Amino acid sequence: MAVSGFFAGSYIVRRFLLMVVIIWAASSLIFFLPRLTGEDAIQQRFKSDEDRVSRMPADRRLAYEQFRDAFGFEKPVWRQYVVYIGKLARFNLGYSMSYYPVTVNKIVADSILWTIGLLGVAIVVAFAAGTVIGGLLGWQGTGAWVRLAGLLVFALAAVPYYLLGLILVFLFGFRLGWFPLFGGYSIGTFPEHSLKFAFDVIHHSILPALTVVLASTGFWALQMRGMVVTVMGEDFMTLAQSKGLTRTRLFFRYAVRNALLPQTTGLAISLGTVLTGVMLVEIVFNYPGLGYVLRLAIRRSDYFVITGLVYTVIVSLSAATFLMDVLYPKLDPRIRGRA
Repeated sequence: MAVSGFFAGSYIVRRFLLMVVIIWAASSLIFFLPRLTGEDAIQQRFKSDEDRVSRMPADRRLAYEQFRDAFGFEKPVWRQYVVYIGKLARFNLGYSMSYYPVTVNKIVADSILWTIGLLGVAIVVAFAAGTVIGGLLGWQGTGAWVRLAGLLVFALAAVPYYLLGLILVFLFGFRLGWFPLFGGYSIGTFPEHSLKFAFDVIHHSILPALTVVLASTGFWALQMRGMVVTVMGEDFMTLAQSKGLTRTRLFFRYAVRNALLPQTTGLAISLGTVLTGVMLVEIVFNYPGLGYVLRLAIRRSDYFVITGLVYTVIVSLSAATFLMDVLYPKLDPRIRGRA
């Protein structure tokens, strides 16, 4: 018992260290890649169509120098890197260049709640619907209506997130007027803790969430169908069928239960793709999540907001993968010995 506990603990430590190394490597790329271009982030922020920093008025030039000093761009690169890594380790993302002295932490905290709400609901619905539809498609003797639904979700999965979002906006927002065209809540409304505001937020989030669900359900259905087809050929399924068990019990207790483990692994692996799609949907709908804020930061050349948002995404995906690495041996006892 003590030996197994030691190996389990060492497995978690190894996975945690791997997560830290991945975050450090990705964060280092975020730091060095912009500097390889030779561009000055502060200069990009102050640059206008008519003049560059060298021809700035005296007050604008002074502001430029103050920004360089305040954000540490006057220091050598190696010192900037040390300070940068130290701040990231404490999750201190610095100040926004566009909304100074507002911190990047506050901007990320305000926007990530919108993304988590949209992403959480959309993933749960798409994963559940795709798992059920895919399981039925891989099961022998499934009705024609399920196969028709499968063709529909497979077709929608081939449509990019942003294009599907534009189609839904045109049909249900512009033509029919059932849902708002953009935003997280109505214009002129102030966020508050009330049922009226909550229903307003839900009304605005239906189309973005529906876009993500329709675009990703086909992926889960296709993957689940392949797993169920594979499980159907296993010896334990043949034995269960020979016992005369009901089709419902065979489907849920044997086929779906065993096919669900690889499906859960796929959920962690595909989080990056799903999050990227959600961010594109946020841009289409002007939904106030990470994607929309990132778009504004890129347009305004806000280097620290861009860095903070990308770092937040990296940490979130790495933590989700680490959590799945820790939980998977508990979900599937067969791989505990290999952990």
